[in-house]
Amino acid sequence: MLDLLLANCRVPAGGAPIDLAIADGRIVGIGRAREPARETVDVGGRLVTPGLVEAHIHLDKALLGDRVSGSAETAAEAIRLTAIAKRGFTAADIEARARRVLDLAVAAGTTAMRAHVEVDPIVRLAGMEAMLALKREYAPAVDVQLCAFAQEGILQAPGTAALLYRALEMGADLVGGCPYNDTDARRHIEIVFALAREFDVDADFHVDFSDEPEHLHVREIARQTIRTGWPGRVAVGHLTELAALPPDEQQALIDVLAAAGIGVISLPLTDLYLMGRRDERNVRRGLTPIRRLLAAGIPVALASNNVRNPFTPIGTADLAHLTFVTAVAGHMGTPDLMRELVAAVTTHPARILNIKHYGCVEGGRADLVVWECERVEEIVTSLPPRRLVVKAGRITVEHERRIVERWRTAGADR
Repeated sequence: MLDLLLANCRVPAGGAPIDLAIADGRIVGIGRAREPARETVDVGGRLVTPGLVEAHIHLDKALLGDRVSGSAETAAEAIRLTAIAKRGFTAADIEARARRVLDLAVAAGTTAMRAHVEVDPIVRLAGMEAMLALKREYAPAVDVQLCAFAQEGILQAPGTAALLYRALEMGADLVGGCPYNDTDARRHIEIVFALAREFDVDADFHVDFSDEPEHLHVREIARQTIRTGWPGRVAVGHLTELAALPPDEQQALIDVLAAAGIGVISLPLTDLYLMGRRDERNVRRGLTPIRRLLAAGIPVALASNNVRNPFTPIGTADLAHLTFVTAVAGHMGTPDLMRELVAAVTTHPARILNIKHYGCVEGGRADLVVWECERVEEIVTSLPPRRLVVKAGRITVEHERRIVERWRTAGADR
């Protein structure tokens, strides 16, 4: 017997509505199901996509608007303001704020996530303690990868390398670095790769976050990726400096990233907010060149990054909102490009996070979202509500909508 049957589904591949037969957390049949199921839901021709995948979020420093005065004008200022706030962090405080964001993400249809957890002499391992507990608690609804992350640098923050090591021993799923915020970027990158190799985990870098090509540390990351045999296991976030290169240099570097098997994560809300601050005319958008990266076969994800803190004063943890913003900011308004934007919050980030068998295909993981629309592009154009969220073959979230348009009957009541 099937565990769940979703009948009359429209899927991203297009075509007439079909049934999705689900058992043991997998899609075991696509077409017209004939087997009985413990639960059957007729979705009425609504669109069903893979679950949303949040590739880069900071749960531990979310929701700081009530404790940070002023708004950051630069990335460096955002780091400084957040470092001050971190002095008051406790494991309980981190858990409470992270829980609020997780609840938003799960309700929006996020079924997998990579959260960067800051590990440094300021907060030490409090973030890891809080997030490991939340990872276990939320496992029925969302798979959470925890990245032990050196936001404050490694060399300029003595003791951080040992704390990263300890975080990986505690159960961090991967290790992350921020070479532009350290005294020796190359050595910083080497330390991150050494930890990745010792623990056999992926690596994820915040990199080249500036208006001008001041750093281009991604070149060294690509070199180390190939040297250490880590293609397919490295991601880079921001990468805004790539957009400032002349077209030929930009393409040459994109080819390097493709050859190294590096995934790119665009963080549109933060990047649009903090980039271009010194421009008085023709203010730059500040996004990595998403279309060129996709054209080169590089998986590109859209991710939330920060939610309501000095880096990004807004945020809903709903990845559909990022597709809406990026369609405009990234000049991605055709149906084909809007489909790529939906892939950038589903299948592309799943590939970057090394989540296997992801998608609305036979044998795929039964992590799914049922939308109140029929076509993939409508996710971008109209931000439709979600109807159901399915995690590992079980319905985890059910949305009910009730709209009463009292104004339409007001005249009849007079």
